[in-house]
Amino acid sequence: MEKLPRWADLILIPAINLLIAFAISALVILAIGEDPVNAIRLMVSGALGSAYGWGYTLYYATNFIFTGLAVAVAFHASQFNIGGEGQATLGGLGVALVCLALPWPHWTLALLAASLGAALFGAAWAAIPAWLQAKRGSHIVITTIMFNFIGASLLNYILVNIMRPVGSMDPATARFPAGAKLPSLHDIPGLGLIFGKSTPANVTLFIALAACVAVWALIWHTRLGYQIRAFGKSEAAARYAGINPVKIIMVAMLISGALSGMMAINNVMGESERLVLNAVEGAGFIGIAVALMGRNHPFGVFLAAILFGFLYQGGAELALETAIPRELITVIQALVILFTGALDNMVRRPVERAFLRAGKEAQ
Repeated sequence: MEKLPRWADLILIPAINLLIAFAISALVILAIGEDPVNAIRLMVSGALGSAYGWGYTLYYATNFIFTGLAVAVAFHASQFNIGGEGQATLGGLGVALVCLALPWPHWTLALLAASLGAALFGAAWAAIPAWLQAKRGSHIVITTIMFNFIGASLLNYILVNIMRPVGSMDPATARFPAGAKLPSLHDIPGLGLIFGKSTPANVTLFIALAACVAVWALIWHTRLGYQIRAFGKSEAAARYAGINPVKIIMVAMLISGALSGMMAINNVMGESERLVLNAVEGAGFIGIAVALMGRNHPFGVFLAAILFGFLYQGGAELALETAIPRELITVIQALVILFTGALDNMVRRPVERAFLRAGKEAQ
């Protein structure tokens, strides 16, 4: 079978899968007595039709870019890291410790230090499952999902018993100092008219975009990236070529954990301005779907993150304006994951046959 062009693999097949998922979702909406055309209109207007909507869409997308990149990097090394939720949780702890440590004179210094803290804590939380996989053969899926629950329990204990301000009943840290407040996109000259003042989208978006470029350069334009991809394609061949499997597993998982941890810059430092329970809100798991749909390529991850940001914000507006439950958005997300993952070949094979037939006719 002739290999598909890169653009067809990255854009055409995911787009067809997405259309199928939306078509089935439309049938579900019809089944509950609502108008699917009106539902789509409300979602589009709620997520993209105003400065407020755009701000929230990009805020959610920023979270998903980080967690999607984290899954993608690990996947290139044949490691299925589903511990992004726990790694982002511990990344939030790193951000809080850094932001509360000093009376920061300017947000740029606080952002640099918080980024390092988030990356270090996220990487440290990924290092244990990585070591267990590399040295003990423990399955990375099992250990990373267990560490999600351990991380949530650890943060719960720390917030309630250690970092909660005296006299406060809220399981959260104190507010970060004023010098650690990140400017929103509304505060940036030239963007103030595009993004609403009340939306949480902030400068972390630019860090996420820089992370996309950095991951692209790492995976496809460095020796380490070549080793990661070679190991992911065939561990036996990589060993024969002299690539150290322990090193590759550890490095790939450390980078993956660091990326997940850096998500906390957006929601902990940029939005809440303090560390609260359940700050991650499932973004670690959404990152799996984002990476799958984006074909583990940074540009694909970016597009998929925008899509899921649209679904999150549009779904919230849909639940407010209609009788359609908020859980339907979870159904749509599940359908997207189903068709881009488990049922991918259902679309891929007909598309491959169409390209093969077109190639023969062109000859």
